[in-house]
Amino acid sequence: MIPYPLTVFYDGACPLCAREMALMRRLDSNHRLRLCDFSAPGYDAESTGLDPARLGTVLHAQWGDGTIITGVEVFRAIWQAVGLGVLACLSRLPVIDPLLIRGYAWFARNRLWLTGRKTCNSGTCRTAATPQR
Repeated sequence: MIPYPLTVFYDGACPLCAREMALMRRLDSNHRLRLCDFSAPGYDAESTGLDPARLGTVLHAQWGDGTIITGVEVFRAIWQAVGLGVLACLSRLPVIDPLLIRGYAWFARNRLWLTGRKTCNSGTCRTAATPQR
């Protein structure tokens, strides 16, 4: 038996992440997901026991029994929870699985830049909120 709910820790300040989680919320007709925006004011990292710095590097989720999953496995668990199990199954096909894992790893490393929250000039990078010198 799957230990729902699945608590998904996501960055609501990331436009792409926020849109994806809004879609998953709409599809979650069985209320299996708990979506937790770790960028929201008042987010209490200590209550989860998860390192806030690590949450920003790769997608995390926690099953109802306390088990933590990360990365592509979180997407698969979300898809299963909202009734897109066929997508989760397809994502495990031998030709798709390694591409998905590498693609997500690249996105996770570059998501701040891709969503306009980090700028890079001449080999130096700063977050969009960091004043330029």
